[in-house]
Amino acid sequence: MALWILRGVFMLIAIGMAMTLTSNPEFYGTETPDNVSAPLGRWLLFGGFLLGAVVTVFVDVLIKKKRIDMISSVYFGLLVGLFLTYIVNLALAPLFALQQDFVFGGTLMSAETLRSILVSFAGVCLCYGCVSMLWQTRNDFRFVIPYVEFNKDVKGAKPYVLDTSVVIDGRIADVLETGVIDNKLIMPRFVLAELQSIADSNDKLRRSRGRRGLDILDRLRKNNDIDFEIYERELPEMENHPVDMKLLMLARHLDGKVVTGDFNLNKVAKLQNVPVINLNEIANSLKPVFLPGELIKIKIVKAGEGATQGVGYLDDGTMIVVEEARKEIGNEVAVVVSSMLQTSAGRMVFAKMS
Repeated sequence: MALWILRGVFMLIAIGMAMTLTSNPEFYGTETPDNVSAPLGRWLLFGGFLLGAVVTVFVDVLIKKKRIDMISSVYFGLLVGLFLTYIVNLALAPLFALQQDFVFGGTLMSAETLRSILVSFAGVCLCYGCVSMLWQTRNDFRFVIPYVEFNKDVKGAKPYVLDTSVVIDGRIADVLETGVIDNKLIMPRFVLAELQSIADSNDKLRRSRGRRGLDILDRLRKNNDIDFEIYERELPEMENHPVDMKLLMLARHLDGKVVTGDFNLNKVAKLQNVPVINLNEIANSLKPVFLPGELIKIKIVKAGEGATQGVGYLDDGTMIVVEEARKEIGNEVAVVVSSMLQTSAGRMVFAKMS
């Protein structure tokens, strides 16, 4: 309710300013041509002023989810743009010192009025340019935009930089949709380009994996509860480096963490002291832990490496090797856990017939 009151007050102020400007005769000079009964310039100014106010309120209502880093970029961009506009105004002052009149839209306009129009136009262009530049490079100006870092410190969260493998895997979307992670997700443009090249591959399997990765990204982008951003820029030091190395450089630059399912990238990140999250390690840590002597039921699906061993799988993919169970292939049996083995590929459970 308070927000709508603020919008109403803004519209009233805009109307008042438009009426004040259009009713001031000095703004348009002292004379108008004889064949003009209603100066067109006044109506253009009044309509343009109101239209700008309505568009401003409409954009504010339309953008539901606002980001503090973008708002800060606009704030500081406008400050710099207004300062540059003031410099332009001082530079143009000597050029319009002759006070020669001009005709605009059927209205006699003074040199001072023309200077005001030019300064206003330059101010709009300068403000737009400054806001656009800060908006696109906001991740590189944390020392200029303190609210960005302040917001991060409050949440205690660092951005997660996604790797190609973790996007193709697809489990990252399921994990994020549970709400257990609320960190900002960064998809670098060079990783997206690599994913697109995989999707355009001539190999059928490789092409289907790439398309699945693109579908996962689209799923993340459409979820309003996930803070997802495609990072467009490349750092100068990234030139001529492979994608994995660029990924580590970007994570270090953003003070973030790399999220990957690639075993080799995981090792390289640790060697370079770049924080890394391996999705496979997370999945393994969430698998159930069985104690020796615990009784479970499992279906034997194939023979093991041993002469009498049978192999079965739990719903989460954990492999269970059962002694004396080769003759039970295709049957569901009760087994007793004897031991567990943790490997880089996952967790294995050894059991025997009950």
